[in-house]
Amino acid sequence: MTMSTPSLLLDRLHRAGLSDAVSVTPVEGGVAALAGLATRRTGPPVFVKAFRETPADGLFVAEAEGLRSLRDMGGAATPEVVHAGRDVLVLSALEARPAREDFWERLAHTLARLHTTTVHDRFGWPRDNWLGRCRQDNAWDADGHAFFARSRLLRWLPEPRVRAALDARDRRALERLCERLPELLPSRPPCLTHGDLWSHNILATPDGQPALIDPAVSFMWPEVDLAHLWSSPHPPEAKRFFAQYAELTGLDDAWPARMPVIQLRQHLAVIAQHEHDWGAADQVRATLKPFRS
Repeated sequence: MTMSTPSLLLDRLHRAGLSDAVSVTPVEGGVAALAGLATRRTGPPVFVKAFRETPADGLFVAEAEGLRSLRDMGGAATPEVVHAGRDVLVLSALEARPAREDFWERLAHTLARLHTTTVHDRFGWPRDNWLGRCRQDNAWDADGHAFFARSRLLRWLPEPRVRAALDARDRRALERLCERLPELLPSRPPCLTHGDLWSHNILATPDGQPALIDPAVSFMWPEVDLAHLWSSPHPPEAKRFFAQYAELTGLDDAWPARMPVIQLRQHLAVIAQHEHDWGAADQVRATLKPFRS
């Protein structure tokens, strides 16, 4: 019999040494892992995250490292890591994101500070980590266009679901797009990026400040974070965020036109990991259309 989500998460908490956890209430929002809010007998509530099957070794440790890096290097608020083990991640509990424009304006300042204070000389990260359940190749490269092509776009082509969703002409079109990346995207220095920044990965601290969760960090173009927020569903009150971020970082007026190309990485990752792709394959084909022979 398959164990229920609350029972599985409670079992993982107990095995991780949090024996005072008495119950878990499932929470929704993510698309890969099981998650819940645990009530404890003697401590504050904690957020717990796990997979039914044991994930790749180091997945949760890498996520915890990403959270600490965003906080310590970039000044972003993140949850405290209570435990990062082989099969469970336990974090301090955060609050739901408030539906207010001023919250998104504060997020613009948070993201601008993260991107402008962590400029690096190479693209990548000291070790590979994970986007969802797939390994993220972070081998260092001084060339951002080469790095983005190899480690963020073409790496998805061998994935079975991607091979099934994209035909040979689509795959060749993606290769052509990669060859032309220096024409399509300006050369910019890398900085610390969250790497999976959509609205579900933005919560709030108890005092109402923006907080980031579930990262896939690397030193990359800052627009990879902007593209994910721009291209995925976001609430009406987020409208001011984009203008504020562009003003704070000095973005040129052409930035929205670059978003579909940069967002290809996220669409391909979604296709690779989920049977239902929420229209990602159609978005990929639309972006690749000018590059088909």
